[in-house]
Amino acid sequence: MLLDIKNLNVYYGKAKAVEGVSLCIQEGEIVTIIGANGAGKTTILRTISGLKSAASGEIWFQDKRIDRIPPHRVVKLGISQIPPDRMIFNTMSILDNLKTSAHLRKDRSKVKQDMESIYEHFPILKERQNQLAGQLSGGQQQMLAIACALMASPKLLLMDEPSAGLSPMLVAELGNIIHDLNSQGLSILLVEQNCRMALKLAKRAYLLELGSLALSGDATDLANNDRVKRLYLGGDDDVE
Repeated sequence: MLLDIKNLNVYYGKAKAVEGVSLCIQEGEIVTIIGANGAGKTTILRTISGLKSAASGEIWFQDKRIDRIPPHRVVKLGISQIPPDRMIFNTMSILDNLKTSAHLRKDRSKVKQDMESIYEHFPILKERQNQLAGQLSGGQQQMLAIACALMASPKLLLMDEPSAGLSPMLVAELGNIIHDLNSQGLSILLVEQNCRMALKLAKRAYLLELGSLALSGDATDLANNDRVKRLYLGGDDDVE
């Protein structure tokens, strides 16, 4: 088991944001958490990353308990997160953003190899590597955010609403990028309000409602569930 979350409970003040959530990810999987805005999806990712403390429950990563360790140690263990606001340094160049994202790594030769691999995935970033990140378009900034997360050499990539604010064409391109990264062995936990895209990409899915798990199982089965289609897919026919 790559990631194993057991009976997670998280509060903001006295308000319970996540209640009794258990989920897991095997190596090489894309797993998605879908649900409406405010369902608790981002809270789960923040708790995995160590940015939010759990009131109770356990989070295990590669047989190590991680819910009691600081964020930088979570990153060193192999978990990178792309937050919804992208969190790139707008006043730094693309190249410096990528270098900064690898600052915890000691394997400098592998860092260089990873940089070249990232440029193959995102040639626009190589073309504009000396340009300020803040001058990129929204879609290009999302590519940079993904690239920065990859520079930490993760075993598990947490993606929080990566399609937010993107045009339909860029959403399709993003889906191809996620598929390609996974085909190279990267495990991905994808949080999305774009349920159609998420369920097409994922192997397994969890539906979160008001902080609790409402449904879980094979992503195709959830995509064809009448309730999911009615409430999250606009009542469309089966997802191909």
